[in-house]
Amino acid sequence: MGKTAVKGLFHLILIATTFALAVVTIIASRSGHYHPEHSTIMPLLGLAVPVLLVSCLIVALCWALARRKWAFVTLTAFFFNWEYLTAVIRFGSPHEVPATATAPNRQGENSGYLTVATYNVHNFGNEITGYSCKQIAKYMQQQHVDVLCFQEFGENKHFTADSLRRALSHWQYAIIPADDSIRGILPIAVFSRYPLIGGRFITYPHSANCSMLCDIILNTDTIRLLNNHLQTTSVSQNRKKWERELAADNTRREAQAVQDAAETLHENSVKRAFQTDSICQLATASPHPVLVCGDFNSLPSSYTYHRLSESLKDGFKTGGHGYMYTYRYGKRMLRIDYAFHSPELECTDYYSPNLDLCSDHNPVIFTVKY
Repeated sequence: MGKTAVKGLFHLILIATTFALAVVTIIASRSGHYHPEHSTIMPLLGLAVPVLLVSCLIVALCWALARRKWAFVTLTAFFFNWEYLTAVIRFGSPHEVPATATAPNRQGENSGYLTVATYNVHNFGNEITGYSCKQIAKYMQQQHVDVLCFQEFGENKHFTADSLRRALSHWQYAIIPADDSIRGILPIAVFSRYPLIGGRFITYPHSANCSMLCDIILNTDTIRLLNNHLQTTSVSQNRKKWERELAADNTRREAQAVQDAAETLHENSVKRAFQTDSICQLATASPHPVLVCGDFNSLPSSYTYHRLSESLKDGFKTGGHGYMYTYRYGKRMLRIDYAFHSPELECTDYYSPNLDLCSDHNPVIFTVKY
């Protein structure tokens, strides 16, 4: 085979690969519209969306530099994921929030604005001095946060529950599940400057994850809050095991690792889907405006995000700007913590500060006008 023939074959392979990437990326753009119980491949494609989008841009750039029209193939696929793109990138300036909205209120007064933070604190790093907890409390006070929603809220024998309460005493009202109700469960908690009533702890079958429902009393107004920590992907727990098996010079072990990873990811996505359905039912049944926030362990390409967006507004889309990610690793490409709100509430600010403390998550802080 001559050089011209080899060059032509290589060119055809590149074009075929470009089209294959584009087709997979376009299919992945619909992943959130399928319940994971009814599809094995779509949830996995949804997890791959960030990598697929970056790959599409790289391929489009290479074709553009070569001045070839094939650049438009992957660019088209890229923009097919507009729903995902607008959930992680928002243009424009931040909303102007009145100074009275963020300034501390005198007791008995309401500004008509409520600032809430959600944060997976990873048991505050199990620090014996409680340094991270104290720093988080200080930062949240500076941001004039009214309500704190924690996931993986845990004490240790050195920094006990009483120490946690003292560090977070600025928020005088709190709902923390009793020890007997969280045995085997990753604990969550809510702290508030306003009274909390109707606290309800919600567990899920065959899962260490949970949710919490309560009502925030704002003088004559009431807002229902759902604090959530949905089923984990189990990637962090199994990553080293899968890496060892993939690195082994054994085709059978490699195939087993791939199969195990795919089955684990799919099983957990099914659990998250049913947990999401439960949350949506609670939100729909609420007699009050609703805030739904927490660590959802789901990308904007997921069924979880799509399902919640059917009846609630993504606070980032209504009140945020810039680029949004909440998981500190994974090349900062993953947005898995959210705050949704009822349409009758107006989100006026939404951001996720990069706090290098105890967790692999960043907090999400948002303000709503009620």
